[in-house]
Amino acid sequence: MNITGKTVLITGGGSGIGFEIAKLLSNKGNKVIITGRSEARLQKAAAQLNNVSYISTDVNSENDVDKVVERINNEFGGLDILINNAGQAYYHRLSTDSGIYSKAADEIQTNYLSIIRLTEKLLPLLRVSKEAAIVNVSSIVAFVPGINLATYAASKAALHSYTRALRYALALNTGIKVFELMPPLVNTEFSSEIGGENGIPPEVVAQGLVDGFEKDEYELHIGQTADLYKLYLSSPEEALKTLNQGRE
Repeated sequence: MNITGKTVLITGGGSGIGFEIAKLLSNKGNKVIITGRSEARLQKAAAQLNNVSYISTDVNSENDVDKVVERINNEFGGLDILINNAGQAYYHRLSTDSGIYSKAADEIQTNYLSIIRLTEKLLPLLRVSKEAAIVNVSSIVAFVPGINLATYAASKAALHSYTRALRYALALNTGIKVFELMPPLVNTEFSSEIGGENGIPPEVVAQGLVDGFEKDEYELHIGQTADLYKLYLSSPEEALKTLNQGRE
């Protein structure tokens, strides 16, 4: 699909993968809107980029989401691409840690339910676009769970299932394309607690999405995800052992 001259909304766009996607798409002549909970972070990010606006938003707040939808409609005249990138992850040991339920509830709300709500509310704007797309950022762990990220992996597996169904449903009666960006561990502040310094650069993930747009490749297995997915198809147990090698 063409990715020039679009109006793009990126949740969690103030840093990491979202920021790098905003940079690439703004450089291609798109009007980019980034959201996040920290206004200071958003201001700093937008100041480094061209043609980028920001809206301070908590994707888990229905009131905030309604205001975003209203502003996009009134101030930006519509929307062409929605990129659901905001996320939440907790590192824990299922065998010993406590408080896992509350962490899992937070992850499910942010990584799955908030995406369904935002997508539903923005679909009317996307439907009237001449060429529209939705991107859901999931993870390698949607296929193979990390044992210290079990509830995060479950939320991404739910997102993966929803994304596949959404792609099929929208293909039947709209022209809206649905992409899924599936990176491995990425070196960002978001992943610092889980060894993110060993991950791939976020700009590699962003470039993978741009390439996917241009090729109309809808499920994007970035970096290690491609190899692990192949292993998963041949032996789910071996894939599980490989991903969790050296972890307790």
